[in-house]
Amino acid sequence: MIEGIIFDYGGTLDSRGVHWSEVLWQGYQHAQVPIDKATFRNAYVEGERALARERIILPQDNFHTLLRKKVALEIDYLPEHYDHDLRQQWVDAIAAYCDQAARGCIDEARPMLERLHERYPLMLVSNFYGNIDEVLRDYGIRHLFKGIIESAVVGVRKPNPTLFRLGVDALELTPDHVLVVGDSLRKDIEPAERLGCHALWLKGKGWTDEEDQQTHPHTITRVTQVTDWLDQF
Repeated sequence: MIEGIIFDYGGTLDSRGVHWSEVLWQGYQHAQVPIDKATFRNAYVEGERALARERIILPQDNFHTLLRKKVALEIDYLPEHYDHDLRQQWVDAIAAYCDQAARGCIDEARPMLERLHERYPLMLVSNFYGNIDEVLRDYGIRHLFKGIIESAVVGVRKPNPTLFRLGVDALELTPDHVLVVGDSLRKDIEPAERLGCHALWLKGKGWTDEEDQQTHPHTITRVTQVTDWLDQF
């Protein structure tokens, strides 16, 4: 019997299962940044490394502020012949586009989360930058979660199953009574199952073609299908 649910955040609740690099790439195309996808992906990786090295994202940053900082780092890795004003225009346009995309996904997920909140305690377990509490408050869904286990706060990142163990403990349940919902087979589903949790993979466009070709017996394509899966469990 499922008695509690752990959700991943980035890629699960805010992008319909699509890896955030793909959402950002759509933002770059929307802003008409004249680069190819390989150049973008290199900038994306370098930006993530910079965020891991330095405390750039602050606890009070909402998602739009996070995006502006993140995209500015990525833009810094583009060829130097683009002038400052143009770069700033790109940052503004990409951040606005991606924030709106995330808000749309949260709006779609909210009714499902509200229904589940009435039936189960919910936890959020996420690799994030230390500001996810503010992100959830800004999007109006923080109250639906009993608590948050965030990698930047606890000092452990998925796929280490310790994050899920902390989530299970916070629910005051045993793993076999907990469902984990996430968009990454490697970072969410496999460590959750190693811990003994039930797992439901939200499969969208991943970071690699290899992951896109993988399968799992418990797979959904929209996060709103969680309630249907639970009804059949």
